[in-house]
Amino acid sequence: MATLKHRLTSLLNYRALWRVAFVISVLAIGFLATTDNPYPVPSSSSDKVNHLVAFLELTILTRLSWPDLRAIWFVPALLAFGLGIEAIQANLPYRDFSLADLAADAAGIAIGLLPWPGIRKTGKPDLRNSPESL
Repeated sequence: MATLKHRLTSLLNYRALWRVAFVISVLAIGFLATTDNPYPVPSSSSDKVNHLVAFLELTILTRLSWPDLRAIWFVPALLAFGLGIEAIQANLPYRDFSLADLAADAAGIAIGLLPWPGIRKTGKPDLRNSPESL
């Protein structure tokens, strides 16, 4: 059991994997949000649930990719990405701008900011707890 826990911890700390997954997700979400072709992707019948899940995933991937990055920096960036998608959709004849979609994006980000198992701050070593501090 200890080896399984060690392997899972190693996987959660493998930032390069999460960064690649983040870039792929951003590209896929951007493409799916602007295409008019239906693709066989698992999705909800509610567009708002799709937005919530997409931004929940992006938030978790951001936290795994850059665990020391504070939310004050990445939350506005993710919201700007959502706003950018909506601005592009406003100019497409087969899509519409929706503040409700942006609210669903924000809800997904908020859920992604909750404490999740395995996602922890890496924490820099505290010199007060080291033998040299005595």
